[in-house]
Amino acid sequence: MKKFTKITSNAVYLPMSNVDTDMIIPKQFLKTIVRTGLGKSLFYELRFDESGNQRNDFILNQSSAKESKILISGNNFGCGSSREHAVWALSDFGFECVIAPSFADIFYNNCFQNGFLPIQLAQNHIEIILKDIESKLTITVDLQNQVIIRGNKDKINFEIDTFKKECLLKGLDNIGLTLKKTSKIAEFESNQKKQSFWLYK
Repeated sequence: MKKFTKITSNAVYLPMSNVDTDMIIPKQFLKTIVRTGLGKSLFYELRFDESGNQRNDFILNQSSAKESKILISGNNFGCGSSREHAVWALSDFGFECVIAPSFADIFYNNCFQNGFLPIQLAQNHIEIILKDIESKLTITVDLQNQVIIRGNKDKINFEIDTFKKECLLKGLDNIGLTLKKTSKIAEFESNQKKQSFWLYK
């Protein structure tokens, strides 16, 4: 898994609450188990009309979103079904971080399994960052120091679980964590073969 340390980017604001996973990546695009290629279908029903034509007034279709790595949205982001494809689609589009006042639990945890940083931030702090968006300033997200550095160099601190933070910094998902225990797993298997040899016949 890719390590997350620090990113500097302009931010994109999606002023919506209760953005569910079907809105992020509609069900018709869930046929793949590959993590790439989903970005083109991110927020499909908001980005395109019924004929498949691009809605130019939607924020992700505007030039300011093309190089952005940071998405800002409203309360309860990622609610709905537990599809991990939602994180894959955001990541494949180019986002590496989403900032919101609150997240749905499953989506929040899926982010950490995919090298993606969800930051829970109070609305009054988000309003401060939105001023930078209006001024077309970049912001920096520094995970190690748990700060968001604004365009004017002011800093906003954020909280994150220590274990989840270390996993992101080291690029470790559940599989990576398991592989770090390879020697202990091998030792267990060796002992079990001696003590319960009939299991291996």
